[in-house]
Order: sequence, then structure tokens, then C-alpha cells
Amino acid sequence: MMGPDPKKIIPNGNIPSLCFIKNVIKRPNIIVGDYTYYDDPEGAEDFESHVTHHYEFLGDKLIIGKFCAIAKGVEFIMNGANHRMGGVTTYPFNLFDCGWEKVTPSLKDLPFKGDTVIGNDVWIGQNVTFLPGVHVGDGAIIGANSTVTRDIPPYCVAAGDPARVVRKRYDDQTIAFLLELKWWDWPAEKITSNLEALASGDLNKLKRIYNEDRNQKL
Repeated sequence: MMGPDPKKIIPNGNIPSLCFIKNVIKRPNIIVGDYTYYDDPEGAEDFESHVTHHYEFLGDKLIIGKFCAIAKGVEFIMNGANHRMGGVTTYPFNLFDCGWEKVTPSLKDLPFKGDTVIGNDVWIGQNVTFLPGVHVGDGAIIGANSTVTRDIPPYCVAAGDPARVVRKRYDDQTIAFLLELKWWDWPAEKITSNLEALASGDLNKLKRIYNEDRNQKL
């Protein structure tokens, strides 16, 4: 076997709470890579309901890489949640159809943080909330119940409210190597044949594979 079928919604019938998100997304402004899953007994296939205040006219995207593991209760708050901050009050008078819409802000009056981007191979614990525009690097781990308000570097463990980096998973040299390796872009056959090295952290074997690949390209 070459691993689960990335085109299936429920890749393992024994775990019906787990779905490959890419196969249930309908919004064009949400982009998810292969094998990334959401696990929620209350409805993993309803992932889009956890992406809130997300309006096409704003143009922001939620981009999630490959092989991410996302636990239940996650919420991605997008730019549509922002209120105008330049006035005396932040109250959105324009939401009410009673003449107050005359102070409807233009898009340039609203804070805009850009796309929210989650890298590859990111593990996200239960009930994590992401604020608009944050970037989480490849290989990062976000602890349960965290609120991510700022960018998290690759291969770092972050936790808390607001989330802060607790530690790096590897030294800088190893992180640089793993970012070059990009194992998540390997074909399924290659991943399957090297599962032990990937799961055990056998860096020597992974470096041999990397060097062999590089020599073949020369």
C-alpha cells in the first residue's frame, strides 16, 4: 500500500471523525494541501464553519499546507472580523438598516492583515484560535487552547494566550536542512518507503536521501 487515498473524505472508516479537509472545501478562498486532516467527533466535514468572518470581497485567503494535523475546536478568524479603528468609537453603526449605513467604511478604512498561512506538517491542538493574517511555519506545533496572534517560526513549539514560542524543536542547522528536504512534497511511494526514518527522526538517513536526490539532479 502507498498510504491513504488523498482524494477520500474519510480516509479511515474506523475513525469517522477524521476527514481530509481538501475534499470538503467549497470556498475558493480556502486552499488546503493533500493529507491535511481535521478531527472532530461533532463533524469534521464541516470544517468551513470554523473559518469565520471570511468574505470574498475582502480577498483574504486561508492557506494550509500538506500533512497538517488539526484537532477539534479550531477557529480561524479572518479579516472580516476587523472594525474601523480610526474613529472615536469602533462600533459598526453601518450594520443596521436605519440610516446609520451612511458611515459604512471603505475597505481602506478597515485593518487588513492579509492571508492566514499555515505551513506543512503543522500540528494544531484542540481549541486553538488564529487571528487574521498570521503565518505559521512548516513543522510547527501549536499547543491546545492557544490564541495565535503573531507569526510562529518553522519547527517551533508555541503555546499560550497569546501564543509564544516555548522552544525550538531542533537546532537552526537541522531546521534549515528540514526546510530544504521538504519531505511533504515527496511522492507517496517515497514517503512509504521512508516512513521509519521520518517517524523516528533518523536525520542521518534523511540526509543520505537528500544527498542522493541532489546528486541525481546534477
